[in-house]
Amino acid sequence: MEYFDVLNELGEFTGRIESRDVCHNEGLWHRAVYGFIINKNGDVLLQKRSKSKKLWPNLWDITAGGHVLAGEFGEQALIREVGEELGIDVKPDEVRYLVGSTSINEKGSTINKHFNECYLIKKDINIKDITLQTDEVSDIRWFSKEEILKRINNNYDGITDKTGPWNFLKKYYEYLDKK
Repeated sequence: MEYFDVLNELGEFTGRIESRDVCHNEGLWHRAVYGFIINKNGDVLLQKRSKSKKLWPNLWDITAGGHVLAGEFGEQALIREVGEELGIDVKPDEVRYLVGSTSINEKGSTINKHFNECYLIKKDINIKDITLQTDEVSDIRWFSKEEILKRINNNYDGITDKTGPWNFLKKYYEYLDKK
């Protein structure tokens, strides 16, 4: 069972720790992280969510992400999630914090109220070296900048409708184009 620090609506720690189920059933604010792995060509590594996932099954999603466990920092959580979901070893000096945001997603009886931290990992990875956590991830592949932007702009064609992360990825690509 996973336990999370419960936050108030301002993102401040309340001192309360609750299970994943309690946080999601009661709609309690808690922390989440996600990150994009981008290679030297500007391609982004995405995972396809397992068909057994409650939320967004069988859709392409951010490289890796998940909840921040009680007492954990966001960077630690992201490194742990990348290792668990993809078997990729990431070092802290490869991780760059990009932006924070909030999100509320309600699907069925699950109410996700997140304070999100978005990270970027610049790393060249051979897909053959990836070990998928099959209950979470069914596939992985590199998407070119053009292909992912086309999917985002085409009403999230074949990808999750998590508008925040995709908008941040678009902003990152815009930033690179201006350099």
